[in-house]
Amino acid sequence: MNKKNLTILGLTLAVAMVGTFFFKGAKAKSIFPVENKTIALNPTVEDGYEVGDEATDFSLKNIDGKMVSLADFSAAKGFIVVFTCNHCPFSKAYEDRIVALDAKYSSKGYPVIAINPNDPAAYEEDSFENMKKRAAEKGFTYPYLLDEKGIGQQYGAARTPHVFVLKKEGGKNIVKYIGAIDDSAQDPAGVSKKYVESAVDNLLQDKPVVTKTTKAIGCSIRWRSDS
Repeated sequence: MNKKNLTILGLTLAVAMVGTFFFKGAKAKSIFPVENKTIALNPTVEDGYEVGDEATDFSLKNIDGKMVSLADFSAAKGFIVVFTCNHCPFSKAYEDRIVALDAKYSSKGYPVIAINPNDPAAYEEDSFENMKKRAAEKGFTYPYLLDEKGIGQQYGAARTPHVFVLKKEGGKNIVKYIGAIDDSAQDPAGVSKKYVESAVDNLLQDKPVVTKTTKAIGCSIRWRSDS
């Protein structure tokens, strides 16, 4: 191999080593476009909460125009926070079950707090006006909040519906369960395991939650570009 070829080979190896160093050493925040939207591969929310984490409070607009925070529910023992929406077939399939959860547990200290994290620019059906209409049509008995502040991303919601059961402990809201409402997303008659009910029942009996996490089944969330 002549001197010229050795020089080229050396330069090639040097470039490869530098590239490898930066690839391993940097936290890449790769993005890719999907239907004219930009989705981060590495979200800044660090994948959201895990069981045992403290969930910070928020202040979001309810369908009645008032701002709602967890702190408003001073008598509550905890919360059933449900990230849901109007357009998703899975969310629609669970609406009656979410209303039933609030009817069963709100008086026991675990009210439902529903939050719509979707960008209405992506789904017109998820607009604030349509949220008000849907709540009236279905008789929602709980707050239905518009997420304009990235709370869903902070929690780590991945689908609609996606549930986070919180318990008040020492003035903090501690995550006790994350996942699906039950094991039959589309057919209420096929439910054999009621994950959220079991979790709240455990908490009301001052027992550890047996099933702490499950996989949420539903529609992907289209985040606001400004959240």
